[in-house]
Amino acid sequence: MGTVGIILAGGRGERAKPITLESADYIRSKALIPFVGRRLIEWVVDACREQGIRRFYVVAQGLENRSQIMLLLGHGERYGVEVRYSRPSFDRYNVGSGAATLHNLEEWDLVEQALVLPVDSVFDFSLAELTETHRSTGAVVTVASVARTPQEVAGKYGAMRTDPRGLVSGFVEKPDLARIADLFPETRNDAEALIPTNAGMYLVDCARLRQAAREPELMRQAQQRLDWGGDLLPTLVGRGLPVATHRIARLGDLGNVEDYLITLKDVLAGDYPLMNQLMDKPDSDTGRYWIHETSLATRDEITGTTLADKIEDGSVVIGPGVRIGRHVAVGRDVRLEYADVGDGVELRAGARLSRSSCGDAAVIGPYADISDTYVGPMVEIQSDREHPVRLEGFSALGDGVQLWPGSRLSGVSVYPRLRVPAIANLPSGTRLTSSDDILRWI
Repeated sequence: MGTVGIILAGGRGERAKPITLESADYIRSKALIPFVGRRLIEWVVDACREQGIRRFYVVAQGLENRSQIMLLLGHGERYGVEVRYSRPSFDRYNVGSGAATLHNLEEWDLVEQALVLPVDSVFDFSLAELTETHRSTGAVVTVASVARTPQEVAGKYGAMRTDPRGLVSGFVEKPDLARIADLFPETRNDAEALIPTNAGMYLVDCARLRQAAREPELMRQAQQRLDWGGDLLPTLVGRGLPVATHRIARLGDLGNVEDYLITLKDVLAGDYPLMNQLMDKPDSDTGRYWIHETSLATRDEITGTTLADKIEDGSVVIGPGVRIGRHVAVGRDVRLEYADVGDGVELRAGARLSRSSCGDAAVIGPYADISDTYVGPMVEIQSDREHPVRLEGFSALGDGVQLWPGSRLSGVSVYPRLRVPAIANLPSGTRLTSSDDILRWI
């Protein structure tokens, strides 16, 4: 019967603001976040299709979320798959990822094996290996896990304890270091000891999970709030149902600005073999970069020379891990490494961009120095040689933001369409959400 895919795409993307904002009060679906030239949900569908999944069920939530995803995916025709969506009348039941899954399993009458996965992560995994673990353990649910050190786990990830058979015996949601030391004694003397953490991907036996969900207490929970990690899995284990764990190669979280940028750099560097298969072959294997032919032929407005000319004469340096989209204009003395540059971008003379993402039609002024930063579509950075802009420390500029010359931001998020003067000494973690926020710092 094969495996079907269930994509949990109803989240509001609060942690990822301003990446998920089109305006201060309009949130785009997490599924539509841009990533390496495509939208997240497209990467999810392609990764699953490459491993044999041809039928997908999307759990959406609300008018905007559902319509945005449907406009992109349709019913799957462009992607060679079949896509079906949760009914709008079920939105009121989608209170938590676990509840949304259980209610829609019934609605869709699924009895086969299903891969349940979120839309705000990229994975490096083998479905065949995951399935083998699932079958050999006789599990109702097999949890994809990623091994992490205690320092990585503390306060951020859910950890799992397993028995000698490889079945999960307990879950701990985001434990601190002291709790980790109690639960995993081997970590007390080895700070590099690895702990299995929940990657948020689940292979499920739909028929058996549906049967388990008909137990009255679980039915009651599903009417309130029921998340996979914090509620549903512990309940299944507590009732003695077999829940297995299978270690996958890698998980890249895209749920907040810092994780988005770290994952972006790793993907551009080639650290995700599954993503490498889905991406076009690099123009250069040694430098590992991709430059669209229209950008190579585009002339900058100052010198009138093409990007191809400037790369050849060494006045533009393309380092490793660079993707440049269509019709990008690049000035002299630009330096790029581990940078994702969208369509129609203008990179003016002397600009530096590293470990960063630059959205479609953004304008990066002369001598701007940008590292570890998300720059949204239509952003204008008004930098110049005398007053260069510097962005770093996992900053993020929402759609259409304008920065004045001389701006220095580190770890600062700016919401869409704001005009920001050259403010200095903003504390890391500051969010400029409105003009009133800006006035407080002038």
